[in-house]
Amino acid sequence: MSSPASPDLRRGASAPPAVPAGGTALNSPLTSRSILGMRVDVTTYADATARIMAWAQAAQSRYVCASNVHMVMETNDSAEFRDVVNGADLVTSDGVPLVWALKALGVPQAERVYGPTLMLHVCEAAAREGVPIALYGGTSESLEEFVLFLHTNYPGIEIACLIAPPFRPPTPEEDALYTQQIIDSGARIVFVGIGCPKQERWMAEHTAQLDAVLLGMGAAFDFHSGRVKQAPAAMQRLGLEWLFRLIMEPRRLWKRYAKHNPRFVGKFLLQLLAQRVIDRGRTARRS
Repeated sequence: MSSPASPDLRRGASAPPAVPAGGTALNSPLTSRSILGMRVDVTTYADATARIMAWAQAAQSRYVCASNVHMVMETNDSAEFRDVVNGADLVTSDGVPLVWALKALGVPQAERVYGPTLMLHVCEAAAREGVPIALYGGTSESLEEFVLFLHTNYPGIEIACLIAPPFRPPTPEEDALYTQQIIDSGARIVFVGIGCPKQERWMAEHTAQLDAVLLGMGAAFDFHSGRVKQAPAAMQRLGLEWLFRLIMEPRRLWKRYAKHNPRFVGKFLLQLLAQRVIDRGRTARRS
């Protein structure tokens, strides 16, 4: 069963630019689907990295969301936040359940583009092509550990700016200072690790002020520095990463998963059923 592509909800709805000669052609629009009203793009690590690097090298103001069930349900509960995510220039299928959802919606080639892994692809390309990056999020200690990881694994990478904002909302004065630091650094890629939905709102609010690509990365800083364990690959393939994280951080995460996961399953099954009824009606009218 195939379903029609979702409308293009990106800011300006303009096609992304092509990469320089020798790169992958990027002037064709991405296939997308709406999952409970939130757009998810069908991409790959290579395609997403090429788009991000092309935007960064052109100093374009863009932002990228790595979506999972948590993000879908946050958008389902808030029309304002849904507009934030649907306004992104790229929304990847970070969570395995969203890959399953894309396939159920008629995109058999859909694959996972996991935020922390996409970050490594982008860092490798940035180091190779001399594109400066910035890190926004975490603590001073966690950023130092992550910087060590990056310098070890991607020699020559230019880390132009490090900002560990307070866990409370920054004051207008603090926010203006941090924004100016990023501008003055010349960073063309900014990895934002302050958690969903704060980081997506931050990116939407700041993208017009920064000539850079902003990527919401959640806990990727802590994953790669070793401060937080990632789920084993087998659990990730089975879509059970949430269970591993719940075991590791039960007090922080149990309410989130209890609230979101059952509702996602029920609501998406209703969406799928409604789509099949629509498709059957269209088929009947053609015959």
